[in-house]
Amino acid sequence: MDVKNIADAPAFITKDGSEIRELLAYRNSAVRNQSLAEARVPVGGATQEHCHAKTEEIYFITHGTGRMRIESELRDVKPGDAVAIPPGQKHKLWNTGTEVLRLLCCCAPCYEHADTIITETNE
Repeated sequence: MDVKNIADAPAFITKDGSEIRELLAYRNSAVRNQSLAEARVPVGGATQEHCHAKTEEIYFITHGTGRMRIESELRDVKPGDAVAIPPGQKHKLWNTGTEVLRLLCCCAPCYEHADTIITETNE
């Protein structure tokens, strides 16, 4: 049985600038076709706009508030919100609150730097 605790998951920075703690993926468990990670965006911070050629994502906001953009659509997000991000859709997330924005990120197939395409240079 694979049980991972977030306190034991080392942080790393993804290609879009998010701080991620990967909980379950093929790299550390029996999971082969998806991954689950917690992402953190600091107060005043944002991810770089990006898309994924193959991966679909679900973001589930657990702490803080933010603003999500998928293609040209903008939406405020808060704890309890789940966001569907289809493959190929450009997306960006800003922390608009006063605490670290924390979210669970489910990816299928698993998150890979190679599948992340940065679509902005800076914003």
